[in-house]
Amino acid sequence: MSMNRREFMQILAVAAAGGMTLSSDFASAAKSAEALYDLPPFGNVSLLHMTDCHAQLVPIYFREPNVNLGVAGMRGQPPHLVGDALLKHFGYQPGSIEAHAFTYLNFTEAARTYGKVGGFAHLSTLVKRMKASRPGALLLDGGDTWQGSATALWTDGQDMVDACKLLGVDVMTLHWESTLGADRVKEIEEKDFVGHVDIVAQNVKTTDFEDPVFKPYVMRNINGVKVAIVGQAFPYTPVANPRWLTPDWTFGIRDREMQETVDAARAEGAQVVVLLSHNGMDVDLKMASRVTGIDAIFGGHTHDGVPAPTVVENAGGKTLVTNAGSNGKFLGVMDFDVRDGKVRDFRYKLLPVFSNLLPADPEMQALIDKVRAPFLDKLAEPLAVTEGLLYRRGNFNGSWDQLLVDAMIAELDAEIAFSPGFRWGTSLLPGDTITMEHLMDQTAITYPWTTVSEMSGEMIKTVLEDVCDNIFNPDPYYQQGGDMVRVGGLEYACDPMADMGGRISDMMLGGKPIDPNKIYKVAGWAPVQEAARDSGPPIWEVVARHLRDRKTIRQVDINMPRLKGMEGNPGLA
Repeated sequence: MSMNRREFMQILAVAAAGGMTLSSDFASAAKSAEALYDLPPFGNVSLLHMTDCHAQLVPIYFREPNVNLGVAGMRGQPPHLVGDALLKHFGYQPGSIEAHAFTYLNFTEAARTYGKVGGFAHLSTLVKRMKASRPGALLLDGGDTWQGSATALWTDGQDMVDACKLLGVDVMTLHWESTLGADRVKEIEEKDFVGHVDIVAQNVKTTDFEDPVFKPYVMRNINGVKVAIVGQAFPYTPVANPRWLTPDWTFGIRDREMQETVDAARAEGAQVVVLLSHNGMDVDLKMASRVTGIDAIFGGHTHDGVPAPTVVENAGGKTLVTNAGSNGKFLGVMDFDVRDGKVRDFRYKLLPVFSNLLPADPEMQALIDKVRAPFLDKLAEPLAVTEGLLYRRGNFNGSWDQLLVDAMIAELDAEIAFSPGFRWGTSLLPGDTITMEHLMDQTAITYPWTTVSEMSGEMIKTVLEDVCDNIFNPDPYYQQGGDMVRVGGLEYACDPMADMGGRISDMMLGGKPIDPNKIYKVAGWAPVQEAARDSGPPIWEVVARHLRDRKTIRQVDINMPRLKGMEGNPGLA
């Protein structure tokens, strides 16, 4: 049963009574909320999609990026649109609830108006509503689910495993899950998930005989239609994350094997074939142009909240490519009309999960309260108050990352600091208290050690060039990581369109050019080499000490590179 207007008015009335502030008049807010979630069913096969929740069980703030550059053929194409350019492309009005959901525009004021997003109890309510109106609908999880919070780290992912089973996840694929270690991943698959969740990943093989580690796909019957869900784990897991955590597994893109898997599913009678992917959207778009027989790709990894699918033509027809954001903030709903053995039409909606507009599911809330209870005192420890907006997402830097590099320079007595270009991490509004939980939202990984190294100016440039090529390589298949490494202390210029080795220039430290032959003291964290285990205190200890000492964090000055050749790029605000 779909949510009707009366239900919405009741929910909004409760929210308002609970202190929700609405800047527009109440009726207008109710109308926009009703339009968000009143989604009539269509066709006979429905698939729900979430991805990259990064273990966020409770509602959070999450600011979308103001820098998401597309280069070469990707320039100006989704997902590389931000702010007004995104609104114009997808036909949203400035100041609307959708504008807040999909862009960074007017973030602080809009966040105070509409409240927090995500939270598994609120997501569960939405999933149940969609499944009630769509008999047989499956819930697909694109991965990056068991990592990203303190409780996920401290329970070895068990809090998320239990929550996903209760949420009703049917099929999932992987990325950061692998950082719990291969043994733990297989333990969850073979014990917790049996009879509940299928893990699929056609591109994960053993290093010795290339045997499949997981099922390449599963076949499900939805209202008499055979539907194959093929899995694609993040192809560069051993590059972006420590290889020693999955030493006996290989990953990779594997186009040829993907085609063979799709063909096998079709030969088994699949009338619909979808790919549950953790490639990143640019990689998915290229794969859709090369592999035939995939009706839709449900993508993740790059955290792009893309309101409508991109239709990609290939030799066998067309493939829809979607990407469903991150942090539990969105639920994708794909409805197919399947007739005579083929997909004839579709409807797609990416629904923002506003926790003030969706009541908490009592059963899920009880589970969340139970798993968090042993850690509440630790999570709630106040560290400092932020005077400015703290966020992470963006190609080059965010205020949260700036806080991390500033803390490393101060606490580790370094001249320069590097922080990984992780996309996960929640946001805080001006005036909020930074708690230990918020700090862990930015740092909770299984290899959190800090490092202090002596590096020549030449080596520093080499590191920056290498990471930059991973992000801005004109061929998506060579984009191997997250966003650009975050840099503290060092100023530089970047030309994303330059050739490899020529993107970084004008490196300065303290107003002086970096000397290629001089040795500099550089701090960092999250080393992927096994030899660096326990090299220094975990990053959260270093930053927590910094925050406790300062008590108030003034508006941080974000160290952004001077960009070249990006004038007019709609991925840059």
